[in-house]
Amino acid sequence: MSITDNIDGIKAHLPEHVRLVAVSKTKPNELLQEAYNHGQRAFGENKVQEMAGKYEELPKDIEWHFIGHLQSNKIKYIAPFVHLIHGVDSFKLLKAINLEAMKVNRIIPCLLQFYIAEEETKFGLSIEEAAEMLNSDEFKSLKNVQISGVMGMATYTNDDNQIRKEFACLKTYFDTLKMDYFAGKPEFKEISMGMSGDYLLALAEGSTMIRIGSNIFGERNYLKNN
Repeated sequence: MSITDNIDGIKAHLPEHVRLVAVSKTKPNELLQEAYNHGQRAFGENKVQEMAGKYEELPKDIEWHFIGHLQSNKIKYIAPFVHLIHGVDSFKLLKAINLEAMKVNRIIPCLLQFYIAEEETKFGLSIEEAAEMLNSDEFKSLKNVQISGVMGMATYTNDDNQIRKEFACLKTYFDTLKMDYFAGKPEFKEISMGMSGDYLLALAEGSTMIRIGSNIFGERNYLKNN
Protein backbone atom coordinates (compact mmCIF):
# COMPACT_ATOMS: atom_id res chain seq x y z
CA MET A 1 0.00 0.00 0.00
CA SER A 2 1.26 3.47 -0.86
CA ILE A 3 1.12 6.57 1.34
CA THR A 4 -1.68 7.96 -0.82
CA ASP A 5 -3.68 4.72 -0.52
CA ASN A 6 -3.16 4.75 3.24
CA ILE A 7 -4.43 8.33 3.54
CA ASP A 8 -7.47 7.54 1.40
CA GLY A 9 -8.21 4.45 3.48
CA ILE A 10 -8.15 6.41 6.74
CA LYS A 11 -10.15 9.33 5.38
CA ALA A 12 -12.85 6.92 4.23
CA HIS A 13 -13.63 6.35 7.93
CA LEU A 14 -13.60 10.01 8.94
CA PRO A 15 -16.71 12.12 9.46
CA GLU A 16 -16.54 15.46 7.65
CA HIS A 17 -15.68 17.48 10.78
CA VAL A 18 -12.67 15.32 11.79
CA ARG A 19 -9.14 16.41 10.85
CA LEU A 20 -6.34 13.98 10.04
CA VAL A 21 -2.93 14.97 11.40
CA ALA A 22 -0.25 12.90 9.64
CA VAL A 23 2.37 12.13 12.29
CA SER A 24 5.58 12.57 10.33
CA LYS A 25 8.18 12.46 13.12
CA THR A 26 11.42 10.75 12.00
CA LYS A 27 10.15 10.57 8.41
CA PRO A 28 12.18 12.04 5.52
CA ASN A 29 10.88 15.08 3.66
CA GLU A 30 10.17 13.15 0.47
CA LEU A 31 7.51 11.08 2.27
CA LEU A 32 5.87 14.23 3.65
CA GLN A 33 5.99 15.74 0.17
CA GLU A 34 4.25 12.65 -1.21
CA ALA A 35 1.45 13.05 1.33
CA TYR A 36 1.33 16.80 0.66
CA ASN A 37 1.01 16.21 -3.09
CA HIS A 38 -2.03 14.06 -2.31
CA GLY A 39 -3.68 16.94 -0.44
CA GLN A 40 -2.57 16.31 3.15
CA ARG A 41 -1.80 19.60 4.89
CA ALA A 42 -1.61 18.89 8.66
CA PHE A 43 1.57 17.21 9.87
CA GLY A 44 2.54 16.31 13.45
CA GLU A 45 6.07 16.42 14.87
CA ASN A 46 7.41 15.81 18.37
CA LYS A 47 10.97 17.15 18.10
CA VAL A 48 11.45 20.90 17.86
CA GLN A 49 14.63 20.86 15.77
CA GLU A 50 13.22 18.34 13.31
CA MET A 51 10.01 20.32 12.92
CA ALA A 52 11.87 23.61 12.39
CA GLY A 53 14.09 22.01 9.75
CA LYS A 54 11.13 20.54 7.87
CA TYR A 55 9.32 23.89 8.04
CA GLU A 56 12.28 25.53 6.28
CA GLU A 57 12.41 22.95 3.49
CA LEU A 58 8.77 22.06 2.79
CA PRO A 59 5.80 24.05 1.37
CA LYS A 60 4.76 27.01 3.49
CA ASP A 61 1.04 26.21 3.54
CA ILE A 62 1.63 23.11 5.68
CA GLU A 63 -0.02 23.23 9.12
CA TRP A 64 2.61 22.14 11.64
CA HIS A 65 1.19 20.48 14.77
CA PHE A 66 3.51 19.98 17.71
CA ILE A 67 2.37 16.77 19.39
CA GLY A 68 5.22 15.92 21.74
CA HIS A 69 6.23 16.96 25.24
CA LEU A 70 7.35 20.56 24.65
CA GLN A 71 10.20 22.06 26.67
CA SER A 72 9.85 25.74 27.54
CA ASN A 73 13.34 26.66 26.34
CA LYS A 74 12.60 25.36 22.83
CA ILE A 75 9.28 27.13 22.16
CA LYS A 76 11.04 30.06 20.48
CA TYR A 77 12.15 27.86 17.55
CA ILE A 78 8.58 26.99 16.52
CA ALA A 79 6.66 30.04 17.80
CA PRO A 80 6.83 31.91 14.44
CA PHE A 81 5.03 29.18 12.49
CA VAL A 82 3.45 26.42 14.62
CA HIS A 83 -0.24 25.93 13.79
CA LEU A 84 -1.34 24.09 16.95
CA ILE A 85 0.43 22.88 20.10
CA HIS A 86 -1.36 19.72 21.24
CA GLY A 87 0.36 19.01 24.49
CA VAL A 88 -0.01 21.88 26.96
CA ASP A 89 0.32 19.88 30.16
CA SER A 90 1.04 22.65 32.68
CA PHE A 91 0.23 26.29 33.39
CA LYS A 92 3.96 27.02 33.41
CA LEU A 93 4.25 25.80 29.80
CA LEU A 94 1.22 27.81 28.68
CA LYS A 95 2.73 30.99 30.16
CA ALA A 96 6.03 30.27 28.38
CA ILE A 97 4.20 29.79 25.06
CA ASN A 98 2.37 33.09 25.60
CA LEU A 99 5.67 34.89 26.19
CA GLU A 100 7.28 33.54 23.00
CA ALA A 101 4.11 34.20 20.98
CA MET A 102 4.16 37.81 22.17
CA LYS A 103 7.71 38.22 20.89
CA VAL A 104 6.69 37.22 17.36
CA ASN A 105 3.33 39.02 17.51
CA ARG A 106 1.22 35.87 17.17
CA ILE A 107 -1.65 34.20 18.98
CA ILE A 108 -0.74 30.51 19.18
CA PRO A 109 -3.59 27.99 19.37
CA CYS A 110 -3.10 25.34 22.06
CA LEU A 111 -4.85 22.24 23.37
CA LEU A 112 -4.92 21.37 27.06
CA GLN A 113 -3.48 17.89 27.50
CA PHE A 114 -5.25 15.75 30.09
CA TYR A 115 -3.97 12.70 31.86
CA ILE A 116 -6.56 10.04 31.08
CA ALA A 117 -4.45 6.86 30.89
CA GLU A 118 -3.32 4.37 33.51
CA GLU A 119 0.33 4.78 32.57
CA GLU A 120 2.90 6.81 34.45
CA THR A 121 4.80 7.63 31.25
CA LYS A 122 1.97 9.85 30.01
CA PHE A 123 1.75 13.58 30.79
CA GLY A 124 -1.25 15.78 31.40
CA LEU A 125 -3.39 17.95 33.60
CA SER A 126 -6.14 16.79 35.92
CA ILE A 127 -9.53 18.44 35.51
CA GLU A 128 -8.98 20.12 38.90
CA GLU A 129 -5.66 21.62 37.78
CA ALA A 130 -7.28 22.88 34.57
CA ALA A 131 -10.13 24.51 36.49
CA GLU A 132 -7.71 26.20 38.89
CA MET A 133 -5.71 27.56 35.95
CA LEU A 134 -8.74 28.75 33.96
CA ASN A 135 -10.19 30.51 37.01
CA SER A 136 -6.99 32.42 37.72
CA ASP A 137 -6.49 36.10 36.92
CA GLU A 138 -3.07 35.20 35.54
CA PHE A 139 -4.68 32.97 32.89
CA LYS A 140 -7.09 35.72 31.91
CA SER A 141 -4.14 38.05 31.32
CA LEU A 142 -2.61 35.79 28.64
CA LYS A 143 -3.35 37.47 25.32
CA ASN A 144 -1.12 35.50 22.93
CA VAL A 145 -2.46 31.97 23.40
CA GLN A 146 -5.83 30.60 22.38
CA ILE A 147 -7.23 27.47 24.02
CA SER A 148 -8.74 25.53 21.12
CA GLY A 149 -9.73 22.32 22.89
CA VAL A 150 -8.32 19.25 24.64
CA MET A 151 -5.96 16.38 23.92
CA GLY A 152 -5.32 13.03 25.53
CA MET A 153 -3.66 9.65 25.01
CA ALA A 154 -5.26 6.40 26.05
CA THR A 155 -3.44 3.58 27.79
CA TYR A 156 -1.47 1.31 25.47
CA THR A 157 -3.58 -1.81 25.90
CA ASN A 158 -5.62 -4.34 23.92
CA ASP A 159 -8.61 -3.70 26.18
CA ASP A 160 -10.99 -1.74 23.95
CA ASN A 161 -13.37 -1.09 26.84
CA GLN A 162 -10.65 0.62 28.83
CA ILE A 163 -9.58 2.73 25.84
CA ARG A 164 -13.17 3.77 25.16
CA LYS A 165 -13.66 4.66 28.80
CA GLU A 166 -10.57 6.89 28.75
CA PHE A 167 -11.63 8.61 25.54
CA ALA A 168 -15.14 9.10 26.96
CA CYS A 169 -13.52 10.71 29.99
CA LEU A 170 -11.69 13.22 27.76
CA LYS A 171 -14.95 14.02 25.96
CA THR A 172 -16.57 14.69 29.34
CA TYR A 173 -13.70 17.04 30.26
CA PHE A 174 -14.18 18.88 26.95
CA ASP A 175 -17.93 19.24 27.55
CA THR A 176 -17.37 20.50 31.10
CA LEU A 177 -14.80 23.10 30.04
CA LYS A 178 -16.92 24.19 27.10
CA MET A 179 -19.89 24.79 29.39
CA ASP A 180 -18.00 26.39 32.29
CA TYR A 181 -15.28 28.43 30.56
CA PHE A 182 -15.67 28.52 26.77
CA ALA A 183 -19.38 28.89 26.12
CA GLY A 184 -19.81 31.18 23.14
CA LYS A 185 -16.19 30.65 22.04
CA PRO A 186 -16.34 28.77 18.72
CA GLU A 187 -12.55 28.35 18.63
CA PHE A 188 -12.83 25.89 21.56
CA LYS A 189 -13.85 22.92 19.43
CA GLU A 190 -11.09 20.31 19.16
CA ILE A 191 -10.84 16.93 20.86
CA SER A 192 -7.49 15.53 19.76
CA MET A 193 -7.57 11.81 20.53
CA GLY A 194 -6.91 8.65 18.60
CA MET A 195 -3.75 7.27 17.00
CA SER A 196 -3.00 4.46 14.54
CA GLY A 197 -4.07 1.67 16.90
CA ASP A 198 -7.18 3.22 18.45
CA TYR A 199 -8.53 5.99 16.23
CA LEU A 200 -11.76 4.16 15.36
CA LEU A 201 -12.55 3.94 19.09
CA ALA A 202 -11.68 7.63 19.46
CA LEU A 203 -14.01 8.56 16.60
CA ALA A 204 -16.84 6.67 18.29
CA GLU A 205 -16.25 8.72 21.46
CA GLY A 206 -16.27 12.12 19.76
CA SER A 207 -12.75 12.85 18.49
CA THR A 208 -12.41 15.80 16.11
CA MET A 209 -8.72 15.29 15.34
CA ILE A 210 -6.78 12.06 14.97
CA ARG A 211 -2.98 11.72 14.96
CA ILE A 212 -1.89 8.93 12.61
CA GLY A 213 1.70 7.95 11.88
CA SER A 214 2.50 4.30 11.17
CA ASN A 215 -0.81 3.65 9.37
CA ILE A 216 0.25 6.29 6.82
CA PHE A 217 4.03 6.15 6.65
CA GLY A 218 4.80 2.65 7.93
CA GLU A 219 6.72 1.87 11.09
CA ARG A 220 8.77 4.62 12.68
CA ASN A 221 12.38 5.29 11.71
CA TYR A 222 14.57 6.06 14.70
CA LEU A 223 17.02 8.70 13.51
CA LYS A 224 20.36 9.21 15.16
CA ASN A 225 20.90 12.46 17.04
CA ASN A 226 17.16 13.02 17.25
